[in-house]
Amino acid sequence: MAQEQGFAAKLRWWRQRRGWSQLDLAGRAEISQRHLSFLELGRASPSRDMVIRLATALGVPLRQHNALLLAAGFAPIWRETALDAPELAQVRHALDYILAQQEPFPAVAVDRHWNLLKGNSGMARLVAFLVGPLPPDAKVNLADALVAPDVLRPHLANWAEVVRYFIRSVEADAAADGTPETEALLERLLAYGGVRAVLKKPATDVGAAPVLPMHFRKGDVWLQLFTTIATLGIPQNVTAQELRIESFFPMNDDTARTLRAWGAQAGEREFG
Repeated sequence: MAQEQGFAAKLRWWRQRRGWSQLDLAGRAEISQRHLSFLELGRASPSRDMVIRLATALGVPLRQHNALLLAAGFAPIWRETALDAPELAQVRHALDYILAQQEPFPAVAVDRHWNLLKGNSGMARLVAFLVGPLPPDAKVNLADALVAPDVLRPHLANWAEVVRYFIRSVEADAAADGTPETEALLERLLAYGGVRAVLKKPATDVGAAPVLPMHFRKGDVWLQLFTTIATLGIPQNVTAQELRIESFFPMNDDTARTLRAWGAQAGEREFG
């Protein structure tokens, strides 16, 4: 793994991961191919500014940007802080605002491995309807909840189509960040029963709709939802870069009416 190697090997690994030649990377970083070759062979040591230039050219995430700096003998420049840290107060306010604006429809904030960080009341109502209310301190991984056989799968009528797409997105994450943690998440998801078989089947009805909805069913209630995923613009912090906000929208009027009715009922109980 690149994480266990020195700077030269890490640099070569990232370049190959991107599918670029030395000439490609040298052009993007505006250095000579000869200099890049010496760096990849360990025959030249990079300056701090050169590490930053190469990491930027490669589009390396901030977490791995720090790893390249450390491998070259320099201190990390990008901080990773807890979401509840004072310096991320404005980020938290923005997340709370986005989640509140999505009401009565569901929305969540997750980290790079789909661990739930925040959720709005609409999401809490959807989860409570499908699988029952969660304890306040429950640690939830949305990837496991989606792919595992005993959480959302029994209520997701088009589970195979949704999971096929989701696994491909995790594969893309693993290719992009190159960390053992993301690779471990991918392997964990692939190990769930039926997942590998689903991936081998050809996709059906490709292009039949502008987005792939999630068809939830429990009893007589059908919910059809599609999602959007947002990230923070121009992040300067590892935690901020790895945040994702997933918002769920109704695919039809019946779903919208059901979610709005749940929200109205919750408001009556709160203020009644």
